Amino acid sequence: MFTSTVRHAEHHRVFRTGWLRAAVLGANDGIVSTASLVLGVAAAGSDRHVILLTGMSGLVAGAMAMAAGEFVSVHSQQDSENADLARERGELHQNPAAELRELAGIYVKRGLGQALADQVAAGLTARDALAAHARDELGFSETTAARPTQAALASAASFSVGAAMPMAVVLMASRAHLIPWVSVASLGFLASLGALSARVGGAQVWRAMWRVTFWGAAAMAVTAAAGALFGAVA
Repeated sequence: MFTSTVRHAEHHRVFRTGWLRAAVLGANDGIVSTASLVLGVAAAGSDRHVILLTGMSGLVAGAMAMAAGEFVSVHSQQDSENADLARERGELHQNPAAELRELAGIYVKRGLGQALADQVAAGLTARDALAAHARDELGFSETTAARPTQAALASAASFSVGAAMPMAVVLMASRAHLIPWVSVASLGFLASLGALSARVGGAQVWRAMWRVTFWGAAAMAVTAAAGALFGAVA
């Protein structure tokens, strides 16, 4: 449906937004949720076996939840897009002249003169009327099109990679030093993730690092405090 365009030498980062959002979200959740689980259970006084079992269970459950959640949410977006396209297809079939005037009106609002707008609308309609309306009336494009399977796989894979990082620290650290090692290492992982996502997306590195690290530290601190509280009560 969407027409592909030939990209010239400029490298625009908007083409990365779909998979980048899912990958960063998955990796961030993998680090934060797994590290928080580990710290909460460790603060409650659990032994190493329980900590490892909890972390691995969180890794598997989290990856599956991320995949299912992304697939369902992005598929809902795709369903909405398909419904809009079906409606637009019907309107083009029922009243093509009105749709042509509507398309020309869009171009006039964007700054073209009426004569040129009519010419452009007629040319694009002759080539692919539905694609022209999808792009210029509905705002759909090949770049932003919903891809449920891609989003689900990216989220599950990135979550697993993110969760594996604190789990690797759990395997290497002694029980006595597990909490500080997991805390410091996970914050380092989060800072690196923020820097990487900022570089790939063309955003400010330090701001992204600070944002990701601050909220990750807050989540881990709250979970560790809850674990220590419930562990003391138990």
